[in-house]
Amino acid sequence: MILSPDDQERIDAIEKALLARWPESRIAPSIERIAALVDILGSPQLTYPTIHVGGTNGKTTTSRMIDALLFAHGLRTGRFTSPHLETYLERIAINGQSIDAKELIFSYNDIAAYLDLMDEKFEHPISFFEAITALAFVAFAEHPIDVGVIEVGMGGQWDATNVVEADVSVIMPIGFDHMEYLGNTLHEIASTKAGIIKENGFIVLAQQEPEAAKELIRKAAEVGADVVREGIEFSVTSRAVAVGGQLLTIQGVNETYEEIFLPLHGRHQASNAAAALVAVEAFFGDQPLDIDAVRSGFAAVASPGRCEVVHRDPTIILDAAHNPHGAKALAETLKAEFNFDEIIAVVGILGDKDAAGIFKELESIVDHVIVTQNSSDRAMSSSEAERIASSIFGADRVFEISDLSQALDKAVKDSNRPLSEETVGIIVTGSVVTVGQARTYLRKKFAQ
Repeated sequence: MILSPDDQERIDAIEKALLARWPESRIAPSIERIAALVDILGSPQLTYPTIHVGGTNGKTTTSRMIDALLFAHGLRTGRFTSPHLETYLERIAINGQSIDAKELIFSYNDIAAYLDLMDEKFEHPISFFEAITALAFVAFAEHPIDVGVIEVGMGGQWDATNVVEADVSVIMPIGFDHMEYLGNTLHEIASTKAGIIKENGFIVLAQQEPEAAKELIRKAAEVGADVVREGIEFSVTSRAVAVGGQLLTIQGVNETYEEIFLPLHGRHQASNAAAALVAVEAFFGDQPLDIDAVRSGFAAVASPGRCEVVHRDPTIILDAAHNPHGAKALAETLKAEFNFDEIIAVVGILGDKDAAGIFKELESIVDHVIVTQNSSDRAMSSSEAERIASSIFGADRVFEISDLSQALDKAVKDSNRPLSEETVGIIVTGSVVTVGQARTYLRKKFAQ
């Protein structure tokens, strides 16, 4: 997206104003503030039906898939996801594309005074995430859209997005993340994430660990929600690796959908696709979906920073895995669907994440690790990452470069084997922030 100087200046000023608020990493668990804010804005989130997507891993990609399927069926869509890779405009998408700068400026001007008003009414000010959530709700109402696809930020029960009254809720696999807010057991984490399950709602459950599944099903029964479960009421019945992705057959709730090409890698992406398809089935009701629209919708799916091949020769893959569950899925995908003789990993992790768990999942598939750090003020220092990685990989397989750009340059240089027929792959992972910065840098590096 190329903006005029005036629009870019205003977009930057809005971002600065939003970032001056409480950061996303600082939470006061309550929907009291966002509820009051959307109420004074006229409850824009209730002016269109919504599909609400929660869980731990796969939320963003599944939201993108749902969006693409709905759009392929002729609906005007609004999609809200987080965090972003390169620009905050990515979080708010209309008809599959990041919001137009002028539309965002218009919507922000509509709500700015109300943000300040709410700041005065509560002990804690409106946070960055609450503000951008309200901004998305308003932008979608003003466009207008036919359906909103809303990804939960963190947790569920007290997440700012939980002021929607979703027609369909989707809960992706639940794992260990954000334990300082969500609890230290899967039961506790699932209990918080189950907060998006609404009375008499329709719930799509991706594959869950038994401890989490038990709590989610208990909550659904308590409020009279209908539940469909991956592996029981719906499933991926066949999956074959194809050039640039995979070919799927999905058994939905109403129909079996065959010969679906998904341009994404990994078994976990096939499961995400199944959950997305069933969510859209539930949204439309009892009739089967149009198979041509299903195929064109999935074929159009992109998921930046999720096992995304951004360059060939050398092959560079970006994956925003930031917890052990995500790292395990990445390792399995690399093993099953890529044929590298050697893999170099560039890894930058945030300080509050399970670095040891991430490195343990990568150890069996990665030959050498370059530990680095991203620009976040929450970044784990590269020296600390080196200490943890060395305890798992051994010091001779770990190299430290604190500057991310220099770490990427070293990986590219090390992958160059002019007298060898070996294929060397580079993966960049550990954090959404790391992947976003790498994506921007690599685009410039290889554009020269």
